[in-house]
Amino acid sequence: MPRPQTPAGPEDTSGNAATEAEEIPGTAPSASGPEEAPRRGERAGTPATPASREPADRNAEDAYPAPPRPRRRRAGAWPALPLLVALALWTYALGHTDVSQLDDFGLVSAVHPAFWAGLALLTGGFWSTVRAPHRAQGWPAAYVVGLLLMERATQALVYPTPLYAWAWKHDAVVGHLLTAGGLQSEAEIGDMSVYDQWPGFFAAQAALVRLLGVDNTAMYMAWWPLVSSLMLLLPLLLIYRTFTTDRRLIWTAVWLFYAANWVGQDYFSPQSVAFALHLGVLAVVLRRYGGRPGRPRTAVWTVLLTALLTTIVVTHQLTPGMLVVSLLALCLARRYRDWAPAATAVVLFLAWCLTAALPFLSAAMPDMIRSIGDIGGNVETGYGATPTGTGAIATSWAARLLSGSVLLLAALGVLRRPVLRRRALPLLLIAAAPLPMFVASSYGSEMIFRVLMFMLPGAAFFAGAALLPRGRTLSAGLTARETAGRPAVPHPLRPRLPGLAYGVWVPLLALLAGTLAFVPAYSGKDRINYFPPAEVALVRDLFDRAPAGSLVVAANRNYPLAYEAYGSVDHYWFLEDGRDHVDRIVRSPAATLARDMSAVEPPGRAYLLLTRGQVADSEMNGRLDGAQLERVRRSVAASPRFRPVAENSAGTVWVLEPAAGPVEGASR
Repeated sequence: MPRPQTPAGPEDTSGNAATEAEEIPGTAPSASGPEEAPRRGERAGTPATPASREPADRNAEDAYPAPPRPRRRRAGAWPALPLLVALALWTYALGHTDVSQLDDFGLVSAVHPAFWAGLALLTGGFWSTVRAPHRAQGWPAAYVVGLLLMERATQALVYPTPLYAWAWKHDAVVGHLLTAGGLQSEAEIGDMSVYDQWPGFFAAQAALVRLLGVDNTAMYMAWWPLVSSLMLLLPLLLIYRTFTTDRRLIWTAVWLFYAANWVGQDYFSPQSVAFALHLGVLAVVLRRYGGRPGRPRTAVWTVLLTALLTTIVVTHQLTPGMLVVSLLALCLARRYRDWAPAATAVVLFLAWCLTAALPFLSAAMPDMIRSIGDIGGNVETGYGATPTGTGAIATSWAARLLSGSVLLLAALGVLRRPVLRRRALPLLLIAAAPLPMFVASSYGSEMIFRVLMFMLPGAAFFAGAALLPRGRTLSAGLTARETAGRPAVPHPLRPRLPGLAYGVWVPLLALLAGTLAFVPAYSGKDRINYFPPAEVALVRDLFDRAPAGSLVVAANRNYPLAYEAYGSVDHYWFLEDGRDHVDRIVRSPAATLARDMSAVEPPGRAYLLLTRGQVADSEMNGRLDGAQLERVRRSVAASPRFRPVAENSAGTVWVLEPAAGPVEGASR
């Protein structure tokens, strides 16, 4: 008699006995559709015959063979040993790492060797723990948290100031919002009004600053990469559990996701929160909107989905577009052909773009239209700057090889696991959905990195499947039990890809290589991203003395507090000018810069700022080398038109004097 099938998605919480699919490790509930009532004359729960189970078994996920349970209870706390030793090595490395003289390899060459030993031990302990079929699920979670501490908290602990010029920029936006007391237009603050047109993240941070009673977000933004990474854990687990109950696959996919998420959008930024909300929307849709189209939803899930979508729309420009294409791709799967989530996202996004964000879109639309269809240009701009120096080149290749390896593993997992491919087809569609965005825009030279980031949750799942061995299927397990004592009936042979010599070491080495490669991919450019306390103090002194209406000139934007007081102080970064003008500055630095800065009207003043962070960014990205920037510095220092007003080990600040003005000494 055919047995009623359970719907795919969330686990059955009705209190009934576990289904056959849940009795064998590595299997998820059937994906055949909504639950069907027993046929007339049948009793619910009647065991099904082998013939009646066969259609459902064809959709069953591969299960990994589980070794027998031990006869006697052994100590279950041994996984704590490699975890604690790894964290102890990490703690020791933190106390013996000197970041005062970073080279082109960034944190890679600065960190103590004990860090690498701890990371390798952590990876080995995780792999040993996650492969044990009866190990408590809390241990893989503990190892993942340990990985996040070593990956994302190391920089917060070894660097005395927060990283990334863009994080400092966002701190300035929050500070301006607190000072201004409300949103402002382009006529009031110029191009920076774009942040007031997507104010969700900044308004929330302004409220948090007041709630915590701190001076600014710089008090905690160094820890934001760890916080934002932890925010991704719950939606990732919900998404992966939609397609499998095998905790080995789930946690291996989570580990690969974090090890390959080097793009760096976890820093203090709207994207970090919007990405977590993006995964939250996908988790809700996958777990609550699957099944028969038109199936009624409870009000709580509708309200939650609408709240998540609204928050994403008012927080970030790109994420709503990525979410729309993901939801539309999801509709290609029959089980998720519910247009309500996609339609809601489109309506909310268009409504915001045509109202609050209309000024920005009106100005940016011509460039956006020109970039449509320019796939080569949109991809190439992501690597528009040419890395120079051994460290910069090695870092760039480590990042590319890490992403390429995960994508290749994902393709291998899709090919080797046809049953999983069918079951997790929605996740495969979501992973491929961001690819068309290459056609749409370069997104300020970052589209290739954003596409990789949005593809990663799905790619990590199938990459994890590639690392785990292909074992018996659910149907094989059921048939073995049901036909015990009866002659075996041969099944038709199916063509399969050649198997790999899987064991313990091959997947472990692959996992270890990816985990170690994360460090140079993520932290290899810390010479650019780190600003020592002297540099922060120098720039803060500049903005403390600059009156309203002043102009700050610098080589590029790579310095802390670069957007401080942007409501009253203008900025000019000369390396962003055309190549001809940059060449004129290099040939005759003081005279050319003096002409560029001479239009400032009193009481404003024109300041020139050169710091170590600007030099590092220019050198490592192949713009001007150290000798050319030193030529600029010496020319300005020798010119009577420039007077130094602040100087320390991190750089110098000059003010432009009137043509006949006196020349005074520097204050240090």
